[in-house]
Amino acid sequence: MSAALGLYRLQQVDSQIDQIQARLRAIQETLENDVALRAANEHFTVATGSHKEAERLLKQSEADVEKLQIKIEQTEASLYGGKVHNPKELQDLQKDVASLKRHLETLEERELEAMITAETAEKELQTAKTELERVQSRLKEQHKDLAQESETLRKHLERLHSERQAVVTDITGQTLTVYDQLRKQKRGLAITTIADNSCEACGTTLTASQQQSARSTSQLFHCPTCGRILYAN
Repeated sequence: MSAALGLYRLQQVDSQIDQIQARLRAIQETLENDVALRAANEHFTVATGSHKEAERLLKQSEADVEKLQIKIEQTEASLYGGKVHNPKELQDLQKDVASLKRHLETLEERELEAMITAETAEKELQTAKTELERVQSRLKEQHKDLAQESETLRKHLERLHSERQAVVTDITGQTLTVYDQLRKQKRGLAITTIADNSCEACGTTLTASQQQSARSTSQLFHCPTCGRILYAN
C-alpha cells in the first residue's frame, strides 16, 4: 500500500471524526445555552443568594433582640433586687431600663421587617426553583432526540477511533508527522484527490507529469499551489 493511500484512508476517518465532533459540540451548545434555561438558572441563583442573605439578617436580628432582652432582665434585676439603695443609682437604673426598652422596640421592629423579608425571599426562591424545574422538564422532553443522537454519535466516534488506530499502524512516523502538520495548517484537510486533472481542494490544474508523481507509491506528492498531499485513485 502506498503512503498516499494510507494517508487518504486516514483522512477519510479523520474527516468523519471531525464532523461528528463538530455535531456533538453543536448539540452540547444547544443543550446548555437555551435562553429560557439560562434565564431560569440566573433567576434561581439570584433568589438563592437573596434568601441566604435574608436568613442571615433575620438570625442577626433575632440574636440582637435576645441579647438586649437579657441585658434588660439583668438591669431590672439590679433595679428590683434590693441590693441597690442609693436613690441616684436607682434613678439611673430606671433610666437605663427605659432606654433599653425603647431600643428593644426598635430592634423588634427590625426583626419583624427581617422576618417579612425572609418570608418573601423564601417564596421567591420557591417560585424560581419551580420555574427552573419546569424549564428543565420541558427541555428534557424537547431535547430527548438530541440526547439520543448524541449517544449514537459517541458510539460511532468510538468505532472511528478504533478504526483510526488500525489505519495509523500502517503509516510511518515521519509520514504521519507531515500529515498531522498539514491537518493543522489546512483546516483539517491534509490530503485530497485529483479530479478532472486538477487538485480537488484548490482547483489547480495539474500536468501529466505531476499526476504521475501523485500516483507514485514511493513518495508523497504535494499540490504545487495549496501544498496538500495529492492522492490519485
